[in-house]
Amino acid sequence: MGTTTDPSDPRLGHGVDTEPRGQNPVYLVLSEEERAKGLVRPVRRTYRHIGRRPAHPLRDLTPEESKTYDGLGYVAFEIYPESELPATGRFWTEADLRSGCGERTTMAQDLAETYARDPEFYGATYCCYCQKHLPVAEFVWVDDGTVVGS
Repeated sequence: MGTTTDPSDPRLGHGVDTEPRGQNPVYLVLSEEERAKGLVRPVRRTYRHIGRRPAHPLRDLTPEESKTYDGLGYVAFEIYPESELPATGRFWTEADLRSGCGERTTMAQDLAETYARDPEFYGATYCCYCQKHLPVAEFVWVDDGTVVGS
């Protein structure tokens, strides 16, 4: 696995994987000059795959919801705050709530510095255990528990 500062490098991969696969041959990083301009977050190299997690309180399904969505596997409903209207919430399955393998992945220094310079640079990151690129929101930094990419 290598790195490149060329966003048109044909060896780059893009986005989230639906099936396990190996790492990309190269990953895009900010140039040394850009990283030297200063970091907005600490340089952290190791993250843990926690999976998708509700950001707001959960409640049990109502009898009506259970009947309406029977067979879809929903077990809970996440209640969004009024400030996030018009959406009222999200249904969660048991698989959603148990997602994430819990394993750690450690990245190369220049990748870690890119995250530290621009936390939103990447939309997905690699889980070595699951062998997939997944949304950064499914990972937390081991050092302090903050969500990767935040």
